[in-house]
Amino acid sequence: MNHSRLALTILIMGLGLAACTGPVPVTRGQGPDAEDMTLDQLAQTDFNRTVTIAMRDNLDSLSRLLEKLYRRNPREWRKTGAPDLDTAVRQGRQAIESGQTPPGLQGLRDIQILSVALDPQYQGDRVAAFVLGLADMIIQSHGGKTRFYVSDVLDARMVYNAARNVEIAAWLLASRRNEQGQPLLLANEISDDAANLSFEREFGQLVGRLDLVANLLDENIRRVGINYMQGLLFFNFLPVR
Repeated sequence: MNHSRLALTILIMGLGLAACTGPVPVTRGQGPDAEDMTLDQLAQTDFNRTVTIAMRDNLDSLSRLLEKLYRRNPREWRKTGAPDLDTAVRQGRQAIESGQTPPGLQGLRDIQILSVALDPQYQGDRVAAFVLGLADMIIQSHGGKTRFYVSDVLDARMVYNAARNVEIAAWLLASRRNEQGQPLLLANEISDDAANLSFEREFGQLVGRLDLVANLLDENIRRVGINYMQGLLFFNFLPVR
């Protein structure tokens, strides 16, 4: 057997072993959920992958919030013209993924959309405005991107501010009332018959992920400097072969 055939045989055996020992797939939402291998991941560091997955999970949380709010506030999804709730949710999720601006609010961005969504005078689809405003605000705090590569530079302060904005939005959602004293949107429910705090859990997860990314950004920059100084201190030469 010549060298090229031997190398090919070893490569095939290695791939086979990797497939056998790879992680067992899990059902979405029932455990850790990694992405399938894609070519663009070659341009991502471990840190880039962490931020990309955190962003994916944040957008998933917003999709769940959209559906929950539509279910609690059916008058809002009916403003979309959709024939049923499922269609309205599907259209809303597509709007989140594509970064669409709510109808009638073109020209507004992130916190501007959130402010309108929580204005008692606003007559449009308040759920879409609220969730799409949150989505745009979170994406803008990450430099307007949802996937991250070695060339991307993120600002920890902007991500930190986004986490605080989510907290403010959650508080306003629970406290804002119309002229009749009714909530602008129904969300968490605590009564003698039911207790539904699922909205609070989604907001908490959003804040937790954003704070983690902000802290990792600061740590990532700090570690670059520390690693450089350690290299000088211990005279660690770089490998050449």
